[in-house]
Amino acid sequence: MPPTRGEVSAPPQGRAFRARYRRIMRFEMRALAQAWWFEIVLPRLGLGRFAARGRIKRLQKLARRFHDLAAELGGLMIKVGQFMSSRLDILPPEITRELEGLQDEVAPEPFARIVEQAERELGIPLDVAFTAFDPTPIAAASLGQAHRARLSPGIAADLGYSDVVVKVLRPGIEDVVAVDLAALRKLGGWLSRVKLVSRRADAPALVEEFAQTSLHEIDYLHEASNAERFAQIFADDPRVNAPEIVWERSSTRVLTLADVTAIKITDVEALQAAGIDPNAVAAELARATFQQIFVAGFFHADPHPGNIFVTPHPELGFTLTYIDFGMMGEITDELRDGLQQFIFAVVARDARAWVVATQRLGVLLPSADTVELERAITALFDRFGGVGVAELTRIDPRELEAFARQFSEVIRTLPFQLPESFLLLIRTVSLISGVTSALNRDFNMWDAVDPFARTLLNGGGASTARSVGREALAIVSALARLPQRMDALATRLDRGELAVRSPEVEQRLRVLDASQRRTTSAILFAALLLGGVLLRESDEVLSWVLLGASVLPLLHVLAPWRLR
Repeated sequence: MPPTRGEVSAPPQGRAFRARYRRIMRFEMRALAQAWWFEIVLPRLGLGRFAARGRIKRLQKLARRFHDLAAELGGLMIKVGQFMSSRLDILPPEITRELEGLQDEVAPEPFARIVEQAERELGIPLDVAFTAFDPTPIAAASLGQAHRARLSPGIAADLGYSDVVVKVLRPGIEDVVAVDLAALRKLGGWLSRVKLVSRRADAPALVEEFAQTSLHEIDYLHEASNAERFAQIFADDPRVNAPEIVWERSSTRVLTLADVTAIKITDVEALQAAGIDPNAVAAELARATFQQIFVAGFFHADPHPGNIFVTPHPELGFTLTYIDFGMMGEITDELRDGLQQFIFAVVARDARAWVVATQRLGVLLPSADTVELERAITALFDRFGGVGVAELTRIDPRELEAFARQFSEVIRTLPFQLPESFLLLIRTVSLISGVTSALNRDFNMWDAVDPFARTLLNGGGASTARSVGREALAIVSALARLPQRMDALATRLDRGELAVRSPEVEQRLRVLDASQRRTTSAILFAALLLGGVLLRESDEVLSWVLLGASVLPLLHVLAPWRLR
């Protein structure tokens, strides 16, 4: 039975599993300690510029260490590295370069163990199940590996093809996943005790969502069902495909599917050699992603470059073929309506609608004072709306710094949070953004969003009609309440009860008050520390008492859980 919320499951027993668990935990603790020291302690001591100077080198070294750890251990650590290596849109190339090898270079399992696993699952010898089976894998992933094979003549005649790809789960991977999840649950528990994190996200809940998707990934029958559902969604769209499942040769740990291998989506040279425009591929990928998220409500949650092929097509130019459907995301009708309202607000550059949509999605809590946020988003749309990734890199850094300095306090203090259902969604959008940037650094996601949003507005299906109907009902309801609310407002004006608030001034006063309290604690710490040092020779007992007492005001100055 899976652990309950807040409970940390114990990793599987055994010397090798305990050693793996300890190695992961040591890395997590060192990474957290480094982040705490350089990103919290040093800035509070007035050494923020010093900490920022070496940030890239520190992160590069950390990424290199994680790459070595993940490559050696495999399992879910590879998944984390894949996610980070695809963040070409926000992470410097010095960092993604250290991790990108994890996508395609995982040590394969010995072929003898693969044969044993496949025969045990299928219940027949491998040379009976297939007329040919290539012992060299075409891909070795963190949870399983894939081999080319040829179906037996009888099955091939029924299906109309013989060339297939057979995915076999790594033997014993279930226990490895259990160890990795135990370490991640421990990390989630730690983060839940840090207010800076807990106010923004429920870390244990996010880990549990990741755990659920990871357990689905090691069930190939679940993946096969996902692939068929995905194919049905795009049955009328010739541009998007999925491989056909060979159910007669599939089980929980073995999955056989039609061979759809083609050009890897980020292989720009191969695309151009085939006469395919990489920018057109990026636009089609963005459209297919928006279709999955905003219309179907069922989306591929692991769209890294190794899981999407581009196939030349004589009439369409090219088609996209997705593989590996182990990690999929599902969106409720309510969440999809909220996402549609959000995308409409972005396209219209409507700051007020953006704030309302953010609240409806649960990202911005209802208690938030949104006056300053709306002003910040308005300024953001006015200056940077429609600007692509490449254009942002050419903007004067001083302009970006001035904008961040003007509104950073507003953004930092508002009660944002990350709902549980957003983990896979954010992962998908992040990976797609990285892939489109790899295809064309000048590709502008805004240009892809705009026509898709207009398609929805012009009658993009029943879900959009329902969303518009609910919105119209809400407007009518608000209009019906308007006279009563106007009367209440007039009454408060007559009584002199109307209060005017300035969130910016209130926030500055709170920051000033907190700064004064920390300054007092710093002075008290210095006094106790100095007194303890001076009394070492004359009164050693009192000296140690003062030195021990100095820890309390020091914690008040540095403690990360006091951050707001």
